[in-house]
Order: sequence, then structure tokens, then C-alpha cells
Amino acid sequence: MRILVLGAGAMGCLFGGLLHRAGHDVTLIDVSVAQIAAINEAGLILERGGETLTLRIPAALAADVGVAPELVVLFTKTLHSEAALESIRGLIADDTILLSLQNGLGNEEVMARFVPRARIVQGVTTFPADLVAPGHVHSVGFGHSQIMSLDGLVTPRLESIRVALDDAGLECEISPEVATAIWEKVAFNAALNTLTAVTRLRIGSIADSPEATDLARRVAEEVVEVANRKGIGARKEVVLATIAGALAEHREHQPSMLQDVLAGRRTEVGSLNGAVVREAEAIGLRVPFTEALYLLVRTLEAAIPGDSAARLDRP
Repeated sequence: MRILVLGAGAMGCLFGGLLHRAGHDVTLIDVSVAQIAAINEAGLILERGGETLTLRIPAALAADVGVAPELVVLFTKTLHSEAALESIRGLIADDTILLSLQNGLGNEEVMARFVPRARIVQGVTTFPADLVAPGHVHSVGFGHSQIMSLDGLVTPRLESIRVALDDAGLECEISPEVATAIWEKVAFNAALNTLTAVTRLRIGSIADSPEATDLARRVAEEVVEVANRKGIGARKEVVLATIAGALAEHREHQPSMLQDVLAGRRTEVGSLNGAVVREAEAIGLRVPFTEALYLLVRTLEAAIPGDSAARLDRP
């Protein structure tokens, strides 16, 4: 399968690298010249499951790619999705499928501006990955992935995507309940990602603080309630168990939002806590803990020099 991975960060490299190793024709697309150069010059270095792989996989700017893909896997931050898809608009053929495995809410709405709903697949994954250095990714532990066509139909092409991911070791299943999984992951990220970003503490320090763990629980409960009020069967016990597992097993982990804050970059808080606040307001519900963390992260972003755009998606 000809695959473009749009966004060659940690997760894009993990998925792209494993799909490449499984025999697919994969190209990583990014805007970082340093990342592209490192991958092309020394190969993609992928540490996973106690082994270190060096994968000779091509990486490029969107403007340097000339072949239409059968599948585009979107792994940019949600705030960059539209610009990223616009950069490859000329490569999207009449049969190209777009797959989002991104964090947050609203990704399918962006993809629908580029292809019909029948060619959109939404998904969620629990695989972890960290970018150690340009061209070098580390993944601790394993996970699973769920996908489903946006129109709800299980087609041969959807099954071929599932097989490709599964054969690559990415543990994929087709699930009609993917919206539930997406909201449960939003609840997890809205609780822990924002909390580490605001405090600038690793997961282990959050785990050691009863006050911080209580706040994480309250945020998760708020997000699950919004989902449930919308008719989505997110489960509080599943989210709280996932949070407990992360606190126990990933003490040294720096979530991506914390990494962004430390590096002075914009975060995905608008598609996580911000999106939950908007969804809650639309149904007349208040989510004060989720909103407080959203506003605190936005306050940190407002201090980024020259980043007035950080305030454009306030609820």
C-alpha cells in the first residue's frame, strides 16, 4: 500500500516506521527540515520492545512528494491539520483514504473539507512514543488501535487498512465504538496532559501528589459526563483505570503537552480541554475543572513571543 504519514513526530514515525518494516511504501511528511534530514541521512532510529531498529524510510517536505497515496495517516497536532492537508491537496486522488489517529476532538470535521465522508476513517491508539532527537524515536510498552469509517460502513478497503496496521504490530481492530474510545482518550489527556503542562512536572510527580491526582480524577469525570450527555458511552471506570496505570508505570514520561510548554510551542489544548468546554456549553453543562486547566494552558501559550494565534480558538 502507498502510504503518506502526515506529521513525522514521535507517533508518525512509530506508525510509519512499523508500516515500512511490514513492507508498505511509506513516506514521512513533515515541515521540520532537521527531522527530514536526520531520517534521510541516518535512517529512522526506532527503539521499541528492547530492540533498536534503523529503518531506511524516506522523509520529505510535502512539496517534494509527487505520487498520489492510497492512504494518508494524519498524525499532526489538530491545530495544524488543515494546513497539513492543504499542503498535499494536489496529491489526494479520487480514491485516497484519510485516516486520523490524532488526539482530541474535531479531526473528522477537518478531513471532511478535503474528501467525502465515505473516504474518512477515524481512529484512536494507545501506543506510546517519545521523540528522543531528530530522527530518533523511543516507544515504551505496547498498546492497541481502533478504527472505523466515518460513514459507519465496514468495507474491503477499511479491512485492508486494519490488516496493514495489525500486520505491522500495531494491534488494530475495526470497532463501531471508536467514538467512545476517542472520548475516553480525550478524558485521559485532558486530565493528565494539561496537569503536567501547567505544573511542568513529570507523571511521577503528579502520582506523588494526592491533590494533583484528585484534580485529574475530577477532570476525567467531567469529560466523561459530557460524553454521556451526548449519548456516547464513555466509561468513567475505564478512564480512571488508565490514569492509574499511567501514574504507576510511566513516572518518567513527559506528555506531549508538557514538552510543548517547555519548548515554547503551541499545544493541543484547544482540541482537548477547549473542545470539551465547547461541547459542554452547547448542552448547558459546566465543566469548571476542565475549563480552569484549559485557561491556565492558554495563559502559558499567551506568553510565547509573537504567538497571538494561540488565543484564536477560545470557547
